[in-house]
Amino acid sequence: MIPELRADFNRRWTPARYEEFLRRLDAESGTHVEFRCSETPVFLPNDMLTQMVRCGQELYGQLAANPAYLKAAAATIPAEFRVHGAAEHPLFVQADFGLIRQTDGTLAPRLVEIQGFPSIYAFQPMMARQYQTVFGLDEDLTTFLGGLTETSYFNLFRKVILNGHAPDEVILLEIDPFQQKTAPDFLLTRKHLGIKIACIRDVKRSGSKLFFDNKPVKRIYNRVIVDELVRKNVQAGVDFKDEVDVEWAGHPNWFYLLSKFSLPWFRHECVPETFFLNDVRTLPDNLHDYVLKPLYSFAGLGVNIGPTKEDIAAIPLDERGAFILQRKMDFVATIDTPSGMTKIEVRVMYIWDEGALQPVNTVVRSGRGKMMGVDFNKNLDWVGATAGFRVK
Repeated sequence: MIPELRADFNRRWTPARYEEFLRRLDAESGTHVEFRCSETPVFLPNDMLTQMVRCGQELYGQLAANPAYLKAAAATIPAEFRVHGAAEHPLFVQADFGLIRQTDGTLAPRLVEIQGFPSIYAFQPMMARQYQTVFGLDEDLTTFLGGLTETSYFNLFRKVILNGHAPDEVILLEIDPFQQKTAPDFLLTRKHLGIKIACIRDVKRSGSKLFFDNKPVKRIYNRVIVDELVRKNVQAGVDFKDEVDVEWAGHPNWFYLLSKFSLPWFRHECVPETFFLNDVRTLPDNLHDYVLKPLYSFAGLGVNIGPTKEDIAAIPLDERGAFILQRKMDFVATIDTPSGMTKIEVRVMYIWDEGALQPVNTVVRSGRGKMMGVDFNKNLDWVGATAGFRVK
């Protein structure tokens, strides 16, 4: 999207450089990166990124200032996953945007989803650095936001995860963490912060205290996706609803409090028209222009693009409150690659610090399929996870 940078990169790209890039990702992660990483980074105009950052902050501000929303969202938390000691604000926020072309020809961001849950905060800077090193990108390019450098970024990350605790008192909590595709991020988090990586099966409770490897746990960096916990019928070593003496770096309740549930509540230019399915009395005739989404799925599971009336009729009436119907956006392909024009989805990553939602970095996914997920982009090249560079 910065044409001269795009053209220069395409001219200098070689298969050997790409293979070296992938080799370095594995080597620095300490494991094989299983998800597909694109042949190319993307180059994002500062004014567009500024608009995305502002939209994400305004959207969160709308929710935080709406007691009716907060009450309704809190009511969606299942009793068995309602965790004590709820935080007033999410520690981590992700706002995902696609790009549409407006009638005047300019590009504008539209919200895909917003989440109160962590992302790949440790992996993304490493990926960007490897793009920069292997492909010889200009040093005036960066992926960091808010004036951060790699050093100040990780200082902030360390500050909010540890919160003054010793690293050996803090764990990264996940389900079978070393079998997750995000394991490279976990390993890099351990490398930068010195914290332990713990499977939820292996954390034990004694009274009001939690232990891992027979050592007390004082703070948890939570990476557990609740619907995966249910889907896999995981027998956890600790019950979420137990009142225990532990701090949360990313309180689990925000998985529900800031999710697709928020989409129908927004009134903002960047949010497509969205309804709870149980509020739709008469289905639109042009259902092909809509997307049906389950509220709490992850990684695009269960999303139905252009549902039929039969698809919707198959959902029991008492379950329709767990789905949203959203007007489909015509996201445009903006990245010129040797394999054709490619769409991107930009995730603005925030950290709550000093009483405000601070933008820190971006995650970019690219694809030419119906959606950005791996299943929709099988056997394609010049797609996948990538980094979004801007000019400093």
